[in-house]
Amino acid sequence: MASVSKVSILDYFNIVFEGENGKIESNCKACGTRIQAKRSVTSNFVTHLKRKHQAMYDDFVKRKDMKREGYSSGSLHSFTTNGGNARYSHPITAGLGGGGGAAGGAGGIGALDGGFGGGGGAGAGVTKFDRHDPRQVLISEAIAKMIVRDLQPVSIMENQGFRDLLQLLEPRYTPEPQHYIQSQLLPAYAYHAQLATRQALASALALSLSLDLLRGFFGTTSGYLGVTCHFLTSDWQMRSALLACLPLSSSSSGSQVLSDFDEVCHSHGVSGRAFRIVADPFLTKTSTLNPYYLPGFMDPSSLTNGQDGNSGEVGNGNDAERGIRNGHCNGGEEGEWEYSWDQGLGVSRVDCFSHSLEQCIREGLRSCPQLTSTLAKAASFYNYITSAVPAEKLSQVFDSQGLMTGGPGNITKMARDWAAQLKVLRRLLDSVEFLEELSGPGELALSDVERAMLRELTDALEPFTEAWDMVHGDRQADTLADRHVSISLALPCVLGLRKHLSETSTPHCPSLLLGLSQAVERLLAPILDDPLYIIATTLDPQFKLTWSSNLDWHKQVILEELSKHSTAPSTVDLNTDLHPQSHSPPALSPSPVSSLSRPCKLFSFIKQRPMTQAKSLEQELAIYLREEPTDEEALHFWQRKSIDFPLLAQVAKRAFTIPACGTVVGNIFTTAGCCLLPERGCVLPKNLETLIYLKANYRLLWS
Repeated sequence: MASVSKVSILDYFNIVFEGENGKIESNCKACGTRIQAKRSVTSNFVTHLKRKHQAMYDDFVKRKDMKREGYSSGSLHSFTTNGGNARYSHPITAGLGGGGGAAGGAGGIGALDGGFGGGGGAGAGVTKFDRHDPRQVLISEAIAKMIVRDLQPVSIMENQGFRDLLQLLEPRYTPEPQHYIQSQLLPAYAYHAQLATRQALASALALSLSLDLLRGFFGTTSGYLGVTCHFLTSDWQMRSALLACLPLSSSSSGSQVLSDFDEVCHSHGVSGRAFRIVADPFLTKTSTLNPYYLPGFMDPSSLTNGQDGNSGEVGNGNDAERGIRNGHCNGGEEGEWEYSWDQGLGVSRVDCFSHSLEQCIREGLRSCPQLTSTLAKAASFYNYITSAVPAEKLSQVFDSQGLMTGGPGNITKMARDWAAQLKVLRRLLDSVEFLEELSGPGELALSDVERAMLRELTDALEPFTEAWDMVHGDRQADTLADRHVSISLALPCVLGLRKHLSETSTPHCPSLLLGLSQAVERLLAPILDDPLYIIATTLDPQFKLTWSSNLDWHKQVILEELSKHSTAPSTVDLNTDLHPQSHSPPALSPSPVSSLSRPCKLFSFIKQRPMTQAKSLEQELAIYLREEPTDEEALHFWQRKSIDFPLLAQVAKRAFTIPACGTVVGNIFTTAGCCLLPERGCVLPKNLETLIYLKANYRLLWS
């Protein structure tokens, strides 16, 4: 018989006194709180756990559930009489078999002594949870979190297979109807997220915004606009939150989108406060800018739909064509979008550095067509060995992040962009002889010329990969990670890429080097002369001006630009919402002076402190640059130094709100663009914008 030990709420308390009539006094094992009650009435103890120690309370409920299940299945090991249902066994009698409940299955009971078979339903005789029971609420919330995180349609609640699974896992749970999840639960979560976001933004020290666009759908909704806010909290912590996910119609114009954007800013109280707005020029011309994959390597969007991942064309530059083909981006509309975009955002707009970096890779490889077939062959070789060679052998070459065992269907998240695939390719080249010896692929073997071309490719792109990893970091492993990397990295990265390309030679594929150099000069080199990037890099304590080859000129640029941002304007014009200098935090009132600091005969023996005068901007910059660079995190450094360098800190906290990488909602848009396109036979959830909003703010709600 299954062991069923007694479960008592007193297991979570230490009894310190026990008097007459069962009266006891106990201390909570978690917090030490003393509670008085009778041993026969334990509601005080349960209430304390439920209010103060939710994890302990959940553990108590779980143990009680296990206890009930143990009693129910007590006769399992002796004999099961309900068709194999271990949870609900019936006594062996000479009468009829146990009847199945309304939710019961069709399993019959093999009754003894001439009894008749009956329906042994999984829900027979089970008391369902009350609607407000903690366990019922907990399971409903877990289902809602699954729907949000996986962008599942809410109609999954009506799927019989899903309901059967819930019935098997917890027969006492009553599945919530679809309309309740869609019209009440999810909107309630969205409302709480909005309240939390507005409260956090009200006290933000500085903020910038990002715009992401998902286009390419059919029907009444042709896409979505995501507005993300990157803000610095009062304790100098960077946070990001999606303010809104707005559905776009097929007739939406650039001016209409900007009008919606202004409305979002007003409703969240950030109008006139954004220092910069990150919005790529690609948004005006294309649909969603999908991640770039090495030609021939696996494209997760095709793998998701069971297609062969070796074409290398899907998502590799055909976004503009798809947008035009869907009728959402004709020539006149594109011009109107671009004009409205530039006029509306003006000087506030900056390009996303990581998107520009990825575009350089895209254009560089496109300029070298002979690499396409070679990469396709290398990808075929890789797919072959990962499906033919045992994993324990491959582990000697590939680590867990770069290994895609079992063929294309088991691609890992870590290999879903060009940088991760390039690392896999480098590992493959380092051990190609060993792998060919293991697999003996024959016609898939790489020739010496092909190996040399691939080696030149990996060497030429290695610094690009390093820059990509610095910008993205943990977000590659967790798309919901709230990790902020500022644009202070951009300028040193561009200088390093230019130096690398000038010192690199690619005799087997010279057009690759030429294409990369031209792309870097066109897309990234303007950063080197942009005062915004010069200031951001200089105010990063790990760089300062160590990168500069013309110190005097850069100091002059910095002083001129700092003087624009270090003094607050006297008034704020509400009609210039997007102007980067239209809002500054109010000046702090002077601290009261202690009466003990006044000179008097009593304290004449104390050496008087020299009078400190406020330093000018030039003096602050000179003193800051004289200090040695440090690896201290930039925001932590400026929080600590804000008293010493108040004018510089005022600009630093704004500049560091500008992200160098894409947003969480941008990653979600990529997933949605790959998995939810109608031409791939997928049905769009009716409330997709709500799901995207909640998924982007997942950590804000459920961290």
